[in-house]
Amino acid sequence: MSKVISIEGYTPEQILALSEEQLDAFVFCDEPIILRAGTAEILGEFRIYQDHLEVELAQIEGGGEGVLPTLWLLAERYAARKKLSHVDWFVHALTCAKPNLKLKRVLERKGFTIELMRSGTEAYFYRHKVPEHSKV
Repeated sequence: MSKVISIEGYTPEQILALSEEQLDAFVFCDEPIILRAGTAEILGEFRIYQDHLEVELAQIEGGGEGVLPTLWLLAERYAARKKLSHVDWFVHALTCAKPNLKLKRVLERKGFTIELMRSGTEAYFYRHKVPEHSKV
């Protein structure tokens, strides 16, 4: 059995059980947030834009035990619950002072490509379509 990775002390199921008001106040607050997921500390921003969820990860320190897959599944489940079409992932791993080569390899293996963001900066990008069967 795999270990459940908590995000700020909450399991993914507990996060999904939060009210819309709580999620809006803590996650979708229109500004970057710092959160602890497993052993990683992440600077990121989460927003609903038009018909999709955007996950922008500016910095990830530590981790390695499955934090990104946990965030991936949580984002997919949240997007499905909100009946969103896809999740756009932006990971700023190109210009880090201390680049994480393992992270770059994982992102490239997963199919992330380098794209220009609306802000004019380049980042790793991946569009994950939310499976139709997931939308309840």
